Amino acid sequence: TATGLVMKLAGGIQLSIDGVPVKLPDCMIYKGMMLSGVPNLFVSFGYANASWTLRSDLTARSACRLLNHMEKRGLAVCTPRLENGLQRRPALDLASGYVKRAEGLLPSQGDRQPWIVPQNYVRDLAAMTFSRVDEALEFVSKA
Repeated sequence: TATGLVMKLAGGIQLSIDGVPVKLPDCMIYKGMMLSGVPNLFVSFGYANASWTLRSDLTARSACRLLNHMEKRGLAVCTPRLENGLQRRPALDLASGYVKRAEGLLPSQGDRQPWIVPQNYVRDLAAMTFSRVDEALEFVSKA
């Protein structure tokens, strides 16, 4: 409680889609790098138990992998879409005061892949390198 740290996603900017504000607590984190229902936006959810930049590097590589996939197929937009029956869990499983204060402001993670944000570099490295690049994504072709 003494740190006074206030967590904000994207520096606190207000995201919107076609003029409609995005409610971050309604979103879920896709592969630790995108938000459900938000097209073409990549974010980095790092590790709470290791270097944040380890996860940021995996996110950058995975984002490039997805963008290359889209370019090869003439796709312009990708949007993570939630699956039925997905259960919400806090994005960070920590008891720190600043994390607890932010729970109602941040997106959630799910109870199964690709909606879980594992806190395990080796598992993430394998999943983000070898998993399907298009799972749970909706694509729109270039016009």
